[in-house]
Amino acid sequence: MTAIALTIAGSDSGGGAGIQADLAAFRAFGVFGTTAITAVTAQNTLGISAVHVVPPEMLAAQIEAVLADFEVGAVKVGMVPSAGHARIIAELLTGRALPIVLDPVMSATTGRLLGETGTLAALKAHLLPLATCLTPNLPEAAILLGGALAETEAQMIEQAEALFALGPQTVLLKGGHGHLGEAVDILAGRNGIRRFAGAWVRTANLHGTGCALSSAIAANLARGCTLADSIQQAKQWLASRLEAGITLRIGGGSGPAVPF
Repeated sequence: MTAIALTIAGSDSGGGAGIQADLAAFRAFGVFGTTAITAVTAQNTLGISAVHVVPPEMLAAQIEAVLADFEVGAVKVGMVPSAGHARIIAELLTGRALPIVLDPVMSATTGRLLGETGTLAALKAHLLPLATCLTPNLPEAAILLGGALAETEAQMIEQAEALFALGPQTVLLKGGHGHLGEAVDILAGRNGIRRFAGAWVRTANLHGTGCALSSAIAANLARGCTLADSIQQAKQWLASRLEAGITLRIGGGSGPAVPF
Protein backbone atom coordinates (compact mmCIF):
# COMPACT_ATOMS: atom_id res chain seq x y z
CA MET A 1 0.00 0.00 0.00
CA THR A 2 1.35 3.44 -0.94
CA ALA A 3 2.18 5.66 2.00
CA ILE A 4 0.52 9.09 1.85
CA ALA A 5 1.32 12.28 3.74
CA LEU A 6 -0.35 15.69 3.89
CA THR A 7 1.49 18.99 4.15
CA ILE A 8 -0.37 22.06 5.39
CA ALA A 9 1.94 24.95 4.60
CA GLY A 10 2.72 27.97 2.47
CA SER A 11 3.89 27.94 -1.14
CA ASP A 12 7.37 29.24 -2.08
CA SER A 13 7.60 30.74 -5.57
CA GLY A 14 11.36 30.18 -5.42
CA GLY A 15 10.82 26.44 -5.04
CA GLY A 16 13.20 25.97 -2.12
CA ALA A 17 10.96 25.90 0.96
CA GLY A 18 7.34 25.43 2.00
CA ILE A 19 5.08 23.15 0.01
CA GLN A 20 7.71 22.67 -2.68
CA ALA A 21 10.35 21.43 -0.24
CA ASP A 22 7.77 19.28 1.54
CA LEU A 23 6.80 17.45 -1.64
CA ALA A 24 10.46 16.90 -2.54
CA ALA A 25 11.03 15.31 0.87
CA PHE A 26 7.95 13.12 0.56
CA ARG A 27 9.08 11.88 -2.86
CA ALA A 28 12.57 11.11 -1.60
CA PHE A 29 11.07 8.50 0.74
CA GLY A 30 8.57 7.10 -1.75
CA VAL A 31 5.61 8.80 -0.08
CA PHE A 32 2.75 10.30 -2.10
CA GLY A 33 2.26 13.94 -1.15
CA THR A 34 -1.03 15.81 -0.77
CA THR A 35 -1.27 19.50 0.07
CA ALA A 36 -3.34 22.19 1.73
CA ILE A 37 -1.87 25.62 0.99
CA THR A 38 -2.17 28.24 3.75
CA ALA A 39 -0.58 31.13 1.85
CA VAL A 40 1.05 31.99 -1.45
CA THR A 41 4.36 33.81 -1.09
CA ALA A 42 6.39 35.80 -3.58
CA GLN A 43 9.93 34.88 -2.64
CA ASN A 44 13.30 33.80 -3.93
CA THR A 45 16.68 33.00 -2.44
CA LEU A 46 17.01 36.62 -1.26
CA GLY A 47 13.81 36.79 0.79
CA ILE A 48 10.03 37.23 0.82
CA SER A 49 8.53 40.24 -0.97
CA ALA A 50 4.79 39.51 -0.66
CA VAL A 51 2.36 37.12 1.04
CA HIS A 52 -1.22 36.37 -0.02
CA VAL A 53 -3.08 34.45 2.67
CA VAL A 54 -5.50 31.77 1.54
CA PRO A 55 -8.92 32.36 3.19
CA PRO A 56 -9.52 30.03 6.15
CA GLU A 57 -12.58 28.48 4.51
CA MET A 58 -10.51 27.56 1.45
CA LEU A 59 -7.85 26.02 3.67
CA ALA A 60 -10.55 24.00 5.39
CA ALA A 61 -11.92 22.83 2.03
CA GLN A 62 -8.47 21.62 0.95
CA ILE A 63 -7.89 19.66 4.16
CA GLU A 64 -11.38 18.16 4.10
CA ALA A 65 -11.03 17.12 0.45
CA VAL A 66 -7.73 15.34 1.11
CA LEU A 67 -8.84 13.57 4.28
CA ALA A 68 -12.13 12.47 2.68
CA ASP A 69 -10.41 10.56 -0.11
CA PHE A 70 -6.85 9.66 0.87
CA GLU A 71 -5.53 7.29 3.54
CA VAL A 72 -3.22 9.91 5.01
CA GLY A 73 -0.58 8.39 7.26
CA ALA A 74 0.98 11.57 8.67
CA VAL A 75 0.62 15.34 8.55
CA LYS A 76 3.23 18.10 8.44
CA VAL A 77 2.09 21.59 9.47
CA GLY A 78 4.27 24.52 8.45
CA MET A 79 3.33 28.15 7.89
CA VAL A 80 0.20 29.15 9.84
CA PRO A 81 -0.71 32.71 8.78
CA SER A 82 -3.39 33.58 11.35
CA ALA A 83 -5.09 32.53 14.57
CA GLY A 84 -8.14 31.54 12.53
CA HIS A 85 -6.06 29.23 10.38
CA ALA A 86 -4.57 27.64 13.50
CA ARG A 87 -8.03 26.99 14.93
CA ILE A 88 -9.32 25.45 11.69
CA ILE A 89 -6.30 23.16 11.34
CA ALA A 90 -6.72 22.01 14.93
CA GLU A 91 -10.47 21.46 14.50
CA LEU A 92 -10.00 19.31 11.40
CA LEU A 93 -7.12 17.23 12.78
CA THR A 94 -8.37 16.67 16.33
CA GLY A 95 -9.46 13.09 16.99
CA ARG A 96 -7.94 11.61 13.83
CA ALA A 97 -5.03 9.84 15.58
CA LEU A 98 -2.61 10.96 12.86
CA PRO A 99 1.06 11.67 13.56
CA ILE A 100 1.53 15.43 13.24
CA VAL A 101 4.90 17.11 12.74
CA LEU A 102 4.58 20.81 13.59
CA ASP A 103 7.28 23.09 12.18
CA PRO A 104 6.62 26.58 13.63
CA VAL A 105 7.65 28.81 10.72
CA MET A 106 8.63 32.20 12.16
CA SER A 107 10.64 35.29 11.42
CA ALA A 108 13.65 35.53 13.72
CA THR A 109 13.93 39.25 12.95
CA THR A 110 10.38 40.23 13.95
CA GLY A 111 9.73 37.51 16.54
CA ARG A 112 6.45 36.63 14.87
CA LEU A 113 5.04 33.89 12.77
CA LEU A 114 4.67 34.84 9.13
CA GLY A 115 1.21 36.12 9.88
CA GLU A 116 -0.95 38.43 11.95
CA THR A 117 -0.68 39.32 15.62
CA GLY A 118 -2.21 36.61 17.80
CA THR A 119 -1.01 33.74 15.65
CA LEU A 120 1.68 32.71 18.11
CA ALA A 121 -0.79 32.43 20.99
CA ALA A 122 -3.20 30.42 18.83
CA LEU A 123 -0.43 28.11 17.69
CA LYS A 124 0.52 27.41 21.30
CA ALA A 125 -3.08 26.97 22.43
CA HIS A 126 -4.48 24.89 19.56
CA LEU A 127 -1.67 23.16 17.66
CA LEU A 128 1.12 22.41 20.13
CA PRO A 129 -1.10 19.98 22.10
CA LEU A 130 -1.83 18.05 18.86
CA ALA A 131 1.80 17.73 17.78
CA THR A 132 3.46 14.34 17.75
CA CYS A 133 6.72 16.20 17.24
CA LEU A 134 7.36 19.95 17.42
CA THR A 135 10.46 20.90 15.38
CA PRO A 136 11.61 24.45 16.16
CA ASN A 137 15.06 25.81 15.41
CA LEU A 138 16.86 27.84 18.06
CA PRO A 139 15.34 31.25 17.19
CA GLU A 140 11.85 29.72 16.97
CA ALA A 141 12.29 28.03 20.36
CA ALA A 142 13.34 31.34 21.91
CA ILE A 143 10.25 33.05 20.45
CA LEU A 144 7.91 30.29 21.65
CA LEU A 145 9.36 30.52 25.14
CA GLY A 146 9.75 34.30 25.20
CA GLY A 147 13.39 33.96 26.20
CA ALA A 148 16.95 34.16 24.94
CA LEU A 149 18.57 32.06 22.25
CA ALA A 150 20.13 28.85 23.59
CA GLU A 151 23.92 28.99 23.23
CA THR A 152 25.02 25.76 24.92
CA GLU A 153 23.85 22.17 24.74
CA ALA A 154 22.69 22.41 28.36
CA GLN A 155 20.53 25.40 27.45
CA MET A 156 19.15 23.51 24.44
CA ILE A 157 18.12 20.65 26.72
CA GLU A 158 16.49 23.11 29.13
CA GLN A 159 14.52 24.78 26.33
CA ALA A 160 13.50 21.47 24.74
CA GLU A 161 12.10 20.33 28.11
CA ALA A 162 10.30 23.66 28.57
CA LEU A 163 8.70 23.33 25.12
CA PHE A 164 7.70 19.74 25.90
CA ALA A 165 5.90 21.06 28.97
CA LEU A 166 3.70 23.18 26.66
CA GLY A 167 1.91 20.09 25.38
CA PRO A 168 3.47 18.36 22.35
CA GLN A 169 4.26 14.66 22.65
CA THR A 170 7.89 15.33 21.76
CA VAL A 171 10.12 18.27 20.82
CA LEU A 172 13.04 18.10 18.39
CA LEU A 173 15.03 21.27 19.04
CA LYS A 174 17.25 21.82 16.01
CA GLY A 175 20.71 23.26 16.56
CA GLY A 176 21.48 24.37 13.03
CA HIS A 177 21.65 28.01 14.10
CA GLY A 178 24.07 27.19 16.93
CA HIS A 179 27.83 27.34 17.21
CA LEU A 180 28.71 24.05 18.88
CA GLY A 181 31.50 21.78 17.69
CA GLU A 182 29.02 19.55 15.91
CA ALA A 183 25.48 19.89 14.60
CA VAL A 184 23.37 18.86 17.60
CA ASP A 185 19.61 18.33 17.79
CA ILE A 186 17.87 17.52 21.07
CA LEU A 187 14.77 15.32 21.29
CA ALA A 188 12.73 15.74 24.49
CA GLY A 189 9.73 13.66 25.49
CA ARG A 190 8.27 11.35 28.09
CA ASN A 191 11.25 9.04 27.68
CA GLY A 192 13.70 11.79 28.54
CA ILE A 193 16.37 13.32 26.33
CA ARG A 194 17.95 11.90 23.19
CA ARG A 195 20.83 13.56 21.39
CA PHE A 196 21.27 13.51 17.60
CA ALA A 197 24.64 14.82 16.42
CA GLY A 198 26.63 14.93 13.21
CA ALA A 199 29.35 16.85 11.43
CA TRP A 200 28.56 20.31 10.12
CA VAL A 201 27.96 20.56 6.37
CA ARG A 202 29.48 23.88 5.29
CA THR A 203 27.30 25.15 2.47
CA ALA A 204 25.62 28.37 1.36
CA ASN A 205 22.56 26.41 0.21
CA LEU A 206 20.39 26.24 3.31
CA HIS A 207 17.02 27.58 2.14
CA GLY A 208 14.25 25.21 3.18
CA THR A 209 16.27 22.98 5.51
CA GLY A 210 13.65 23.17 8.27
CA CYS A 211 10.80 22.44 5.90
CA ALA A 212 12.64 19.52 4.34
CA LEU A 213 13.62 17.95 7.66
CA SER A 214 10.16 18.16 9.22
CA SER A 215 8.57 16.79 6.05
CA ALA A 216 11.08 13.95 5.86
CA ILE A 217 10.20 13.04 9.44
CA ALA A 218 6.50 13.08 8.53
CA ALA A 219 7.17 10.95 5.44
CA ASN A 220 8.85 8.28 7.53
CA LEU A 221 6.07 8.35 10.11
CA ALA A 222 3.61 7.83 7.24
CA ARG A 223 5.65 4.76 6.25
CA GLY A 224 5.18 3.34 9.75
CA CYS A 225 8.61 4.10 11.19
CA THR A 226 9.08 5.00 14.84
CA LEU A 227 9.72 8.64 15.62
CA ALA A 228 13.38 8.04 16.52
CA ASP A 229 13.97 6.13 13.26
CA SER A 230 12.05 8.78 11.32
CA ILE A 231 14.28 11.52 12.72
CA GLN A 232 17.48 9.56 12.11
CA GLN A 233 16.58 8.75 8.51
CA ALA A 234 15.44 12.32 7.87
CA LYS A 235 18.68 13.78 9.23
CA GLN A 236 20.87 11.39 7.23
CA TRP A 237 18.96 12.17 4.04
CA LEU A 238 19.12 15.94 4.55
CA ALA A 239 22.85 15.81 5.30
CA SER A 240 23.43 13.86 2.10
CA ARG A 241 21.44 16.42 0.08
CA LEU A 242 23.34 19.33 1.64
CA GLU A 243 26.66 17.68 0.82
CA ALA A 244 25.57 16.92 -2.74
CA GLY A 245 24.56 20.54 -3.33
CA ILE A 246 27.58 22.35 -1.88
CA THR A 247 28.84 23.57 -5.27
CA LEU A 248 25.39 24.27 -6.70
CA ARG A 249 24.44 27.88 -7.47
CA ILE A 250 20.71 28.60 -7.83
CA GLY A 251 19.73 32.24 -7.30
CA GLY A 252 21.71 35.07 -5.78
CA GLY A 253 21.18 34.27 -2.10
CA SER A 254 20.91 31.17 0.05
CA GLY A 255 20.13 28.43 -2.43
CA PRO A 256 17.72 25.53 -1.92
CA ALA A 257 18.87 22.85 0.50
CA VAL A 258 17.12 20.12 -1.49
CA PRO A 259 17.38 21.19 -5.15
CA PHE A 260 16.54 17.86 -6.78
